[in-house]
Amino acid sequence: MSRKGSVLREFPILVIVALAVSLLIKTLIVQFFFIPSGSMENTLQIQDRVAVNKIPFIAKNINRGDVVVFRDPSNWLPEPYVGNENKIVAKVKDALVLVGVLPNPAKQYLVKRVIGVAGDEVICCTKSGKLTVNGKVADEPYIFAGNKPSEMKFNVTVPEGKIWVMGDHRSASADSRYHQDDVNNGFVPVSKITGRAYAIIWPLKNIGIISSQDPIK
Repeated sequence: MSRKGSVLREFPILVIVALAVSLLIKTLIVQFFFIPSGSMENTLQIQDRVAVNKIPFIAKNINRGDVVVFRDPSNWLPEPYVGNENKIVAKVKDALVLVGVLPNPAKQYLVKRVIGVAGDEVICCTKSGKLTVNGKVADEPYIFAGNKPSEMKFNVTVPEGKIWVMGDHRSASADSRYHQDDVNNGFVPVSKITGRAYAIIWPLKNIGIISSQDPIK
């Protein structure tokens, strides 16, 4: 048998193995997401692509200060627009969703920073306009320049199995504060979390690590 014939026979197997490895990585380790809005500026920019580490979620190790991606907990987002799309383009997108390069459009996702975890008391605001978490004044250098920690007052205690999230661009983020009348009282169930955003992978000018910054440490 010629070497060329051997390669041609092995090629379909290599493709199947590559897809299987990609699916395994997507399921257990990492997934990629596109940032559609400015709610996390300047930490994340519109059209950034981020890599999400799914291991902290699997290990139930989500910490205060983490930037997390989660499925829409209770109609926080409008229904996605479904337009008339070229069939070939649609097939390519379906393939990219399958291997984890694109998120599943049937599932709506958001990205925010964890401000409170189970048992935390989060209050806004002090006389100086700061948040407090468990009685400690929050240090939030990641907040978008010129924004206040919150224009809206609130006093919440995070229940077990939930988190309280806020966008870094506070004046442009419809986060936990704005959904306190939903079925979860604005909290995000841990079961909805996909994982922690740990790196910007595109565009080149924005590539870098996304740091976790606990506001009271």
